[in-house]
Amino acid sequence: MSALHLGVNIDHVATLRQARYATMPESKNAEPDPVAIASICERAGASGITAHLRADRRHVQDRDIERLRENVMTKLNLEMGNTPEIVDFALRIVPDEVCLVPEKREEITTEGGLDLIVNRRSLTSSVQRLQAAGIRVSMFIDPVPEQIDAASELGAEIVELHTGKLANAYTEKVERQELERLQEAAERAKNLNLQVNAGHGINYRNISLIHKIPHLVELNIGHSIVARAVFVGFEAAVQEMLGLMAEYRG
Repeated sequence: MSALHLGVNIDHVATLRQARYATMPESKNAEPDPVAIASICERAGASGITAHLRADRRHVQDRDIERLRENVMTKLNLEMGNTPEIVDFALRIVPDEVCLVPEKREEITTEGGLDLIVNRRSLTSSVQRLQAAGIRVSMFIDPVPEQIDAASELGAEIVELHTGKLANAYTEKVERQELERLQEAAERAKNLNLQVNAGHGINYRNISLIHKIPHLVELNIGHSIVARAVFVGFEAAVQEMLGLMAEYRG
């Protein structure tokens, strides 16, 4: 089994910057710079950088993605809603991968997976256009059989399993149920020749649960690493997480 890869989501670096500089993005004082942080994460061993360009631009801005495309040395994964504007932007920037996610303005962070069945028609066109540009397509989905099957039928190369319910489980019973759902979903995705990634709510404590999910290739982790970096810096925060991922046996 090859090593489990880490994609670091830098959205909340941009959140911190926007807290003060949202109205003056061109200020020479605007900090912290998500692109500079991305470089530190790469040097610390991250396999990729993930950023979500939201329709409301609440944290990451267009210019951030443009600069990330110019500077990321590993892999750029653009999280995005399936809207014409953002799809067109992705086709102009050409990230290495896109992860299609649901997006609601009122939510603080993405809650729940994208419903591929309800959105099948609009997704079909977007997947074809993105892949024609050489971009690998991932679907952020809940760990249920119908969504796994739909991802395969849509031609996605990757599924990212939503781990939020496992991460936030308050009882051992719920934890066990969610873990079983994720394990079965990962098996099903693997059998359909989909790359299996996971993300949402993963932190330095519950990473041990993630080790029980088979066939994982990559974890995308943001908030927990940014929060840890407040105490120890980004290099140490990334390396600590990689250390906790190193024992994964798939």
